[in-house]
Amino acid sequence: MFKKVALPLATLGTLFAGVALAAPAGAHGYVSSPPSRQALCASGAVSGCGQIQYEPQSVEAAKGSTKCSGGNEAFRELDDESRDWPHTAVGTSETFNWTLTARHRTSTWQYYIGGTLIEEFDDKNAVPNATVSHQVDLSGYTGEQTLLAVWNIGDTPMAFYNCIDLDIGGSGSGNGSGNGNSGNPQQPTVEPTDGTDQPDETTAPQYPDDEPTTTVPTTGAPGAGEPTETPQEPEAEGDWQDWTWYNRGDKVTYDGVTYECRQSHTTLPGWEPPVVLALWLPE
Repeated sequence: MFKKVALPLATLGTLFAGVALAAPAGAHGYVSSPPSRQALCASGAVSGCGQIQYEPQSVEAAKGSTKCSGGNEAFRELDDESRDWPHTAVGTSETFNWTLTARHRTSTWQYYIGGTLIEEFDDKNAVPNATVSHQVDLSGYTGEQTLLAVWNIGDTPMAFYNCIDLDIGGSGSGNGSGNGNSGNPQQPTVEPTDGTDQPDETTAPQYPDDEPTTTVPTTGAPGAGEPTETPQEPEAEGDWQDWTWYNRGDKVTYDGVTYECRQSHTTLPGWEPPVVLALWLPE
């Protein structure tokens, strides 16, 4: 079921040369907390979402859109304001966490409310980490608001779009939660949406680092760091571990919940089963 993964290092002081990593084809990234609309659909907190429930990470469209779907007709349900989208209660400052299942060179990350740009983070065309966090100032707004989060890719004309429904300074509503992990996600699609930046099971892509990234406005790319962990077998069969290879169909336990692996991959820090809905299916 599980096997140890070799992590070759060129020399001391260099970054790891590669990890055998199979990201789901067509997978890219989404805001996992506070839960975006696609995260709520994937978790089952909101039903009847159409195709997006299978691939929350795939809301990709040309740059410049102001729609939750990015103008991508396949995900038009995300634009439906008649739905009872749960609002997550937040304060006047909130950390927005992205889960990236395929990492593209990044121009900027942008956050909008009501069409107004309230925060921008410049990555200067660097490759981000597997998880990215941004602290966003919401002090100019109160009550129920819909925030649009945009990940602008650095070497293509495309961007990824997420809408997050917030209750700023309020108590929230519905099933929204800060971790976006309620309910049971559905089986994701594995059909590719483009032919670039997609590692496969036999390729060892070179990534700058794999620690969670926290950036601040206009300070540049995420900081690099050398991995301090080496791939390992789970300590006990069924216990989820990072830096470990799992095959599709393998089952693990995390925080008392059993998950089934949806796509063969090497786990990275920040890719815990309840966080990466595209890779793990809770039972």
